Amino acid sequence: MNLFAKKSLKTLLSEASEEGQGTLRRHLSAGNLILLGIGAIIGAGLFVRTAAAAAEHAGPGVTYSFIIGAIGCAFAGLCYAEFASMIPISGSAYTYSYATMGEFIAWIIGWDLVLEYALGAATVSIAWSEYLNKLLEQFLGPGSVIPYQWCHSPFQTSPDGVAGIMNLPALLILLILTLILIRGIQESATVNGIIVAVKVVIVLLFIALGWSFINPVNHDPMIPAVSTYTNALGNTHSFGGWGGILAGAGVVFFAFIGFDAVSTAAQETKNPNRDMPIGIMGSLAICTVLYILFSYVLTGMANYTEFRTEGAEASVAYAISTYMTGYGWLAKLVTVAILFGFSSVILVMLLGQSRVFYSMAKDGLVPKVFSEIHPKYRTPWKSNWLFLGFVGVFAAFVPGSIVGDMTSIGTLFAFALVSIGVIVMRKSDPNAERPFKTPLVPLVPILGAVVCGLMIFGLGLENWVRLIIWLAIGLVIYFTYSRYNSKVQKGES
Repeated sequence: MNLFAKKSLKTLLSEASEEGQGTLRRHLSAGNLILLGIGAIIGAGLFVRTAAAAAEHAGPGVTYSFIIGAIGCAFAGLCYAEFASMIPISGSAYTYSYATMGEFIAWIIGWDLVLEYALGAATVSIAWSEYLNKLLEQFLGPGSVIPYQWCHSPFQTSPDGVAGIMNLPALLILLILTLILIRGIQESATVNGIIVAVKVVIVLLFIALGWSFINPVNHDPMIPAVSTYTNALGNTHSFGGWGGILAGAGVVFFAFIGFDAVSTAAQETKNPNRDMPIGIMGSLAICTVLYILFSYVLTGMANYTEFRTEGAEASVAYAISTYMTGYGWLAKLVTVAILFGFSSVILVMLLGQSRVFYSMAKDGLVPKVFSEIHPKYRTPWKSNWLFLGFVGVFAAFVPGSIVGDMTSIGTLFAFALVSIGVIVMRKSDPNAERPFKTPLVPLVPILGAVVCGLMIFGLGLENWVRLIIWLAIGLVIYFTYSRYNSKVQKGES
């Protein structure tokens, strides 16, 4: 057995060109891809993780955290764009690794992507639950909110001492969006496009109207002095300084997850060689500008310490209703838009997860059920149902802060390996056709890997341990199942 056996570029391109009843349907344009990217990017990372990073790590310096995160994503995004144009397969980083670094690394990446897409969907569904309660409170009054125990995990307790049981609203939105995904990629893209238009308008309104409510005192200093902070789960860590900004970058990095999800739709794109780089880099550029402006306004409007207490949940709606006198309508509108926005993020994350496992099942590394296509809708419907169950467990029973950090560290790890993969591919297959080429190789890929590595470092020991445990589980599965069923190992691919 060769742990580092590779899938040839010729084989991958042959798979990409397949058409028929058992394959995915090509419906998406460059515009659809940009909207998919924005749909996945603007969501819980912006509306929830911004306040969390400011409260627990960086203070108003979270704006700098976003800049660091954007730089790392730009380097990684250029690497993704090269691979996505070369290898238009639905497996994203998993497929790229199979072609460059071999099956064992590809398995690690594919397993790691579960942290990004599946747990990413769980994180956002938990945030969706928070804002649903805020919506009910705003429109129907405090007495109409869902009882605490039915919208929080068993590891959470309210200030009044009520213990959570399970998060039912998070399960509900996962079920609805799974049904949409099963119905078809074109229908999913249409729903996503409508949602994206709504939430981008809301972000622009918040920036434009909120700018005049910035209190300069809240930005003084932009980089708080180094101290310690103990969060609601009892974990104590350093706060402030450039270390806090770096840790904040690791947290708000969650806000950038999504541009790479564009690459998972390669086999459903009309012209992937041209449209993939446009979708990846276009969505990333638009969102980066919005993020920097949004974080500056949010931390200028409310002091970061408020996001540790009364502003911890539904922080954007809190800041508007507390400080933007006369704009109560905007707080309600923002809550509605955020709920729709979160829905599009979950939609794209679930789509990305099912498409990665679709490719892995085609290669024999996971059971065939993950690649079975619906005879009418031509979507991996059984995979969608299975991941609904998996994601639902995390959404219902694990706090959002834990799931979110696991998503960030898993994604950063994948981004670093994709960056390294570009260098490897340039050496191993220098003459391959590259419709889009990453500039300044090896400098850009090296910088991408280094910046992602620094953000992994900033996420702290507890998240490193979770990543190691997750990868160890994956290795057990690989050595007991995947290597014996691999088509590459059997010489079938």
